[in-house]
Amino acid sequence: MPELLAALPAAEVHGPTTDAVTAVTHDSAAVTPGACFVAIKGYRADGHDFIPDALARGAALIVGQRPVPAGFPTDRAYARVADARRDLAVLAGAFYGQPSRRMEVIGVTGTDGKTSTTKLLDAILSAAGRRTGYMTTVDFKTLDTRWLNNTRFTVLEAPEVQRMLASMADAGVECATVETTSSALALDRVYGVAYDIAVVTNITLEHLDVHGTLEAYRRAKAMLFEAVDPDAPKNLPFRVPRACVLNADDSSYAYLRDFCRAPILTYGIEAAADVRASDLELDVDGSRFRVTLPDGVSFMVRTPLVARFNVANCLAAIAVGHLHAIAPEVMAEALARFEPVAGRMERIARGQPFAVVVDYAHTPESLELVLNVLRPVTPGRLIAVFGSAGERDRVKRPLMGEVAARLADFAVITDEDPREEDALAILREIAAGAEQAGAREGERYICVVGRRAGIAAAFQRAQPGDTVLLAGKGHEQSLIVGRDKLPWDDRAVARDELAALSYAGSREASI
Repeated sequence: MPELLAALPAAEVHGPTTDAVTAVTHDSAAVTPGACFVAIKGYRADGHDFIPDALARGAALIVGQRPVPAGFPTDRAYARVADARRDLAVLAGAFYGQPSRRMEVIGVTGTDGKTSTTKLLDAILSAAGRRTGYMTTVDFKTLDTRWLNNTRFTVLEAPEVQRMLASMADAGVECATVETTSSALALDRVYGVAYDIAVVTNITLEHLDVHGTLEAYRRAKAMLFEAVDPDAPKNLPFRVPRACVLNADDSSYAYLRDFCRAPILTYGIEAAADVRASDLELDVDGSRFRVTLPDGVSFMVRTPLVARFNVANCLAAIAVGHLHAIAPEVMAEALARFEPVAGRMERIARGQPFAVVVDYAHTPESLELVLNVLRPVTPGRLIAVFGSAGERDRVKRPLMGEVAARLADFAVITDEDPREEDALAILREIAAGAEQAGAREGERYICVVGRRAGIAAAFQRAQPGDTVLLAGKGHEQSLIVGRDKLPWDDRAVARDELAALSYAGSREASI
């Protein structure tokens, strides 16, 4: 315990501090004998109210922001701190031996494309022989072992982040890539992680339920770039590049550059950039483009990923590869062999005469991007099935409806994790945006409570040559209704509903 408390020099400590701490957690139900329980005030509950439960389960150390509770046992320790959430991360880092200082760590942030970019740069680093790991919305990886992320969180709480980083470091991972959200930055889940490279994809409207304003959202993203300290020491036998990789084409560029302490490397398609794409050829089978590096070297890239935004994601990954002095031919080969991310423009083909595509698009901007990609490859009508999550970002709901009314021929507005909100009320808020754009219910859109029913309704309307986009869930394996987390997979449901229409073929591919 003394070693752990040394990480909190400003704490007011009461009680004995000689016992060894066996774990660090903010969940009283996870407390085991000898654990440190950190009481955090959350959105729904206050951890201080669970201190008696943590003590009953054997906690040796309690950390909280309130004074020592009355009747606190004299054989346990209590540390009062000013910011328990941040100190949860501090304690977790100390408990696990600061694993991010024992390997290179790359952070990828942005509104869209974080998972794809994380996996693209991991593919490039792996192709160059680096021992890698990653954490993404979809899955986790340590060396050759991968497993699904079924938590519904892109970034877990600080103890889980530090535990996973420690597991990677102990396994011999040289470079870990962490998909890093604005929420994780603002809520200190990655506080103390020693990032070496920070990468941004883009910044558009999202997560205003957490941040309140677009300015606060951008400011949270900027925390990742502030975290890259060009002079921070690391216990490594090899050189680690330090840099901030910015998208010169995105409006975030001018804002983020002022927060960068490390050297900046830019990428882009339209704007002048250090790593730039030209001669783009985009079609349904993938993308082909020329890349020019800062030293003037250029090479061609062919990838199965479709759409202009994936070219930008590839450029971000190439920029990181360039920082590691990876040969262009190695990067090109890695991108050519790259397998599309699950639930991202994933095609479901069961012999039906219309296309079905599953994508994670859940913001107005990402929905617009995907619809614009699908339009030129759709000979018939473009039908969008989508919703907006309950208890999240009400501002974006009418914007989603407006995008669908403008770019799709027909929309089925349906559930996407309604949580404890009234499902139909959410759909009506989305529909208001569609109406504002000139769409009329029954003619250009319908509202269907129940996502399975919404998908079935879209399939029943689809004609040969149409494309049905199932947007918003992507790879996710659950649907949150009320407080229940129900098993769910858009891809499996799509296959079920197609089978109900007597389509049961098995040939599938990524679009």
